[in-house]
Amino acid sequence: MEKFIVSARKYRPQDFNSVVGQSHITTTLKNAITNNQLAHAFLFCGPRGVGKTTCARILAKTINCENLQPDGEACNECNSCKSFNAGASLNIHELDAASNNSVDDIRTLVEQVRFTPQAGKYKVYIIDEVHMLSSAAFNAFLKTLEEPPSYAIFILATTEKHKILPTIISRCQIFDFKRITSNDTIEHLQEIVTKENIDADKASLQVIAQKSEGCMRDALSILDKIVSFTNGKVTYSNTLEHLNILDDDYYFKILESLQQQNLANAMLLYDEINRKGFEGDLVLNGFAEFIRNILVCKNETAIKLLDVVEGLHEKYKSVAQQTNLSYLISALNILNEAEISFKMARNKRLHVELTLIKLNFLQQAIELSTNEENVSVKKKLSTNHTALKFKPIQSLQAKSKKTNDQPNEAKMFVEEPLTKLEKNIETKNTVQINTTVQPTSSIAKDKNLIDLLREKAGSKYSVIEVQEAEPLKEEKLKECWNKYIDQLQQHGEKFSTIKTFEEAVLKIVDDLTFSVTVHALTQQKFIEQEKTLLIDLIQTSFKNRAIKFDIIIDESNPEQKEISLSEKLNSKQIFNLIAEKYPLVNELKERLKLDIDY
Repeated sequence: MEKFIVSARKYRPQDFNSVVGQSHITTTLKNAITNNQLAHAFLFCGPRGVGKTTCARILAKTINCENLQPDGEACNECNSCKSFNAGASLNIHELDAASNNSVDDIRTLVEQVRFTPQAGKYKVYIIDEVHMLSSAAFNAFLKTLEEPPSYAIFILATTEKHKILPTIISRCQIFDFKRITSNDTIEHLQEIVTKENIDADKASLQVIAQKSEGCMRDALSILDKIVSFTNGKVTYSNTLEHLNILDDDYYFKILESLQQQNLANAMLLYDEINRKGFEGDLVLNGFAEFIRNILVCKNETAIKLLDVVEGLHEKYKSVAQQTNLSYLISALNILNEAEISFKMARNKRLHVELTLIKLNFLQQAIELSTNEENVSVKKKLSTNHTALKFKPIQSLQAKSKKTNDQPNEAKMFVEEPLTKLEKNIETKNTVQINTTVQPTSSIAKDKNLIDLLREKAGSKYSVIEVQEAEPLKEEKLKECWNKYIDQLQQHGEKFSTIKTFEEAVLKIVDDLTFSVTVHALTQQKFIEQEKTLLIDLIQTSFKNRAIKFDIIIDESNPEQKEISLSEKLNSKQIFNLIAEKYPLVNELKERLKLDIDY
């Protein structure tokens, strides 16, 4: 029985002309070989399965060919080409950086570079998945990559260019491989099925090309699986079945039901799809792609972006002409949000059905929100109403021009501020009012605003006059300070804290500021801990919330200087100071042979 070889290996290109979809790369390489302008290092980067390693091998074979063709291709007949095709060439060395990514592996490769080729002109080193090398391996490779021997050529291949060090990239000639187009993939698959005598229709090959997403290796692997599944007869239906792809006819039927607002039919269609084993996220993703294809068909210029089976082009165009653009865009938005939140949904089926319900009533929502393609405006209740109306209120200091026989205006002047006052009173039972505001003459000559507020508030609330703030005075400040010391003693505070407050020196800086001088950093921290309650007591006593104080450490204190100095020194310096001051400490360290961990 003949051994089976997968198509990806059996039909791997052997020369530049057979490479699919990378003409911009192959043409450049052939011209470089013909004109003898080869770089010493190449970096091939691009998606998986597009021909990076294949081109590297073809380049290695071509530059060592003994009978190079005029078009820059290898002859495939000389000893060098034959040994290469048989996998026995000694001039090509491949390293898989995914499994050989240590610095020792690179050092071994660098050691091999020193030896000249036994046959041929060049020794080619292909490092696949080069982004997997460690940083140490990259650094060990830098010098050799920058200045290799004249006979050494390095070809680095990667799918993740951004992970490679800039110092490596700057030493290489970079070639960016692109995804293979669907048309190129279909043509290549058609050549293979013809050579293998496989019965395959074009629609099935188009589905395979779409599923491979520009990766030729994936396309060939899919083809091999379907051939095995169908016993050599590849059709559109069995390709969809094998790849677990939902037929577009279901999407056409669902869209038709949703536009007719036939929710029952849409739900039944989804039930049929669900019973066939298709997951909800696949349905949402497929329907979103279907709506996208309908959307691109709305414009003749964008119709070339349509990526569907060739026989369905006309049907897509016809449905696109009958579908509202607003509906398509809104439906895409709903499907996108549903697909994002699908993983978090507990009931997956209900999640998809809720999406169908939204899409079912989407057309009705669009019709309600538009009126002859213009957004409708809500009716006004009355033309006399405005969005926001302000009522002018005169100042309390303004004199009323009305006499006492017209009390309504005077009432308005008082009732408005009282209404605002009531809102404040709801959250606090004590209200402070500055008595410097004078009442109007039209209210009453023998009553001020405080009396009126007391009458308005009643016995439930107390109205207190705002007392005038007092400037800082040393005598009263010390009384407040001693009062706080008494409170500390009553609460059983530590002796050190109370002693700190007793030794502190108070000094008034201005009417709103005073300073507190202490002798040590610890005393400063004691006072800072009590600062909130202390300043509240002082501000209340002086009826002034703007009073503040600063805590100053007396730097003339020698103990404080020693503490400040120790805070700036590291552990080793502190030990040296102690040893200098107390020599017995150092002697103890030497006798016991202690090793201090600084």
